[in-house]
Amino acid sequence: MADTLIVGGGTAGCVLAARLSADPGHAVRLLEAGRLWTTPGAVPDELLDATAMPIGPHSPWLWRYEVTLAADPPVVGNIVRGRVIGGSGSINGGYFLRATAADFDAWTRAVGASASWSFDDVLPMYRRTEHDLDFGHQPWHGRSGPIPVRRTANPAALSAAFVTACLAAGFTEVPDLNAPEGDEGVGAVPCNVAQGRRIGSALGYLLPALARPNLTVSGETQVTRIRFDGTRAIGVDCLRAGRTHTEWADRIVVSAGAIESAALLLRSGIGDPGRLRALGIPVVHPSQVGAWFSDHPEIGIDYLLESDEQATVPLESVLELDDVELRPYAVSFAPGVRRLGVALMRPRSTGVLRLRSADPTVAPLIDHRYLAAEHDRARLRAGVSTAAELLRWMNVHPLVEPIPAGADLAGAWLRANLATSQHLSGTCRMGSENDEAAVVDESCRVHGVTGLFVVDLSVVPVPLSRGPQATTMMIAEKAAGYLTS
Repeated sequence: MADTLIVGGGTAGCVLAARLSADPGHAVRLLEAGRLWTTPGAVPDELLDATAMPIGPHSPWLWRYEVTLAADPPVVGNIVRGRVIGGSGSINGGYFLRATAADFDAWTRAVGASASWSFDDVLPMYRRTEHDLDFGHQPWHGRSGPIPVRRTANPAALSAAFVTACLAAGFTEVPDLNAPEGDEGVGAVPCNVAQGRRIGSALGYLLPALARPNLTVSGETQVTRIRFDGTRAIGVDCLRAGRTHTEWADRIVVSAGAIESAALLLRSGIGDPGRLRALGIPVVHPSQVGAWFSDHPEIGIDYLLESDEQATVPLESVLELDDVELRPYAVSFAPGVRRLGVALMRPRSTGVLRLRSADPTVAPLIDHRYLAAEHDRARLRAGVSTAAELLRWMNVHPLVEPIPAGADLAGAWLRANLATSQHLSGTCRMGSENDEAAVVDESCRVHGVTGLFVVDLSVVPVPLSRGPQATTMMIAEKAAGYLTS
């Protein structure tokens, strides 16, 4: 029987497994629903190539979900998550920007000043993850962590043209967007890439630890339910090769990602009692699992640009404008077609996740409820206007009609061009015991039960101003400290 059983070998789960198993007297068991490889040489090339994301319609490495992005009328979309060792960190674009100091001010207000989630509290964990090859000499960076971080030294012509346009338009150049004060301006994207290879937590953390006798890992094992003795978590039911079995542990850590972690808690009886009973699920503890989540809505502006395309990471530079991030994608979406993404990073509209069925093979209902807040619509309109100005500086023309005047017409235009950054977080949000919306406490322990933790992007209680990969690793590093204390 394991001392700690981790559900999910994604970005957070791999970090936890490596850190917890560093104690030779602590038995760690990791279960991953996707494929597992035990050496870097066995990992398929498409999962290593940092210049491409293996997320096409025939990719075998994915969870796929149909979602509702917005209402009135409904805007339906599809999202994916990594179903493979390393999770979404094995399939993404290598973007490794940290959340900002302002994000952690908001986080601290949400969970309480005594909860140790301020920027100063988490900075050592960010540093511990990384080996920053450009700014490792700076005190706010690490130079001995398992994840190499580097900015593109020779950007593609498109990326260089975007930076030039931003400077011509009066925006500031930021050498290090991960510096504590690097909140606004244009700069190169820090990427967890080395020699063209995507280095996520599977390669950086887990695989080097697999030789430890106290760490065991199984792939292609889907956890379907958490077992309880009263309100104490004691094991999990699993499905592997068409057969079910139960694994037991002293404590369970759920790190299956913001979608699957929430769905697993709900299937296990932690959630809204009325909804659970309607699905025939016995209630273990009432909780607001899935009642709130945040994600980054994104408007994609396509334009024509004939230029030589070089193999590079999908996003080499960004412009940060408070709560809006402009993304000049360096890869083409069709021959000659490029895209400038306009993402709202601190939306006020929030979504909900609910079970459709108690059957673990049925995907949950995911309703983003984008554009519900007028603030979000106004900020996206402003971001699109800035993007159009920058395209004029670049002397290129959008393929879509410009955003029309008038709130009603502009709202319809936003819905017609709406997409998502696929950065869903907060389904098991962190907060104090007297916070009715909170699912876990400041140590990632699930309220109302014992022996059960959630450690991944699910626990984030506020929208994050940057993409989530670096912050997910930081959360796992910090939670490892709680779990070993």
